[in-house]
Amino acid sequence: MPLTAIDRKILCALQEDGRMTVQAIADRVGLSASPCLRRIRQMEQAGIISGYSASVDQKAVGLPVSVFISIKLERQRAEELDAFGAAIGRWPEVMECYLMTGQFDFLLRVVCADLEAYEQFLRARLTQIAGVASIESSFSLGQIKQSRALPL
Repeated sequence: MPLTAIDRKILCALQEDGRMTVQAIADRVGLSASPCLRRIRQMEQAGIISGYSASVDQKAVGLPVSVFISIKLERQRAEELDAFGAAIGRWPEVMECYLMTGQFDFLLRVVCADLEAYEQFLRARLTQIAGVASIESSFSLGQIKQSRALPL
């Protein structure tokens, strides 16, 4: 589905506030409510809008520690890559996981309450996956920028 300028404006409005009413979005982008809703539904059906969620402050819910973990596997065969992805996909502490080029195979962002919780995660989960050759952890000292809004 090719995006029009109006579609991009709708997406920008929804990224700014996903609870905005259709009428408010329509007013912002210069449409009436019915065609605005139709465009939103088309973008949902096309998979451009993949869902709606609330942004939750991780510190406010007791998960102030962010750890970036670089993982190197012993072998980079499809089976090992898939097995690793399946394992970490089940763990709620893993907020993001990327398959990487370069020195490491995966980059994870994990959230936890404190160093003890991270150690438990490392020992009980991460080090138990077969085929992991190395694990390198970097702790975030602070967040400079966070955005879920794409630059449309």
